[in-house]
Amino acid sequence: AQLVESGGGLVQPGGSLRLSCTTSLTIFSICTMTWYRQGPGKERELVASVSPEGITDYTDSVKGRFTISRDNAKKTVALEMRNLKLDDTATYYCNARLPSADRETGFWGQGTQVSVSS
Repeated sequence: AQLVESGGGLVQPGGSLRLSCTTSLTIFSICTMTWYRQGPGKERELVASVSPEGITDYTDSVKGRFTISRDNAKKTVALEMRNLKLDDTATYYCNARLPSADRETGFWGQGTQVSVSS
């Protein structure tokens, strides 16, 4: 299965970006979809996730600024990012896994780069 991220780019602090992840996974609707990121010199961290039932979860640093959403008909998960900060600079990865599977298992995309700089 293939996950393809898009929407990354260069943005100034305070700006916004919308990331998108599309897939051909036939089990998309029953997968937990998660956005991870890895910044320069940092470990990969979970940013936001959405369960098959639409329950969302966010890491504290993005709460109130990022919104994750899914469209099962289009097999797409999006990450709306507002008020971007320098620390949001990272490669963002999309992940799909069954809810019963361990985190960071399942299917991964190649990543999309987000750079926040003035």
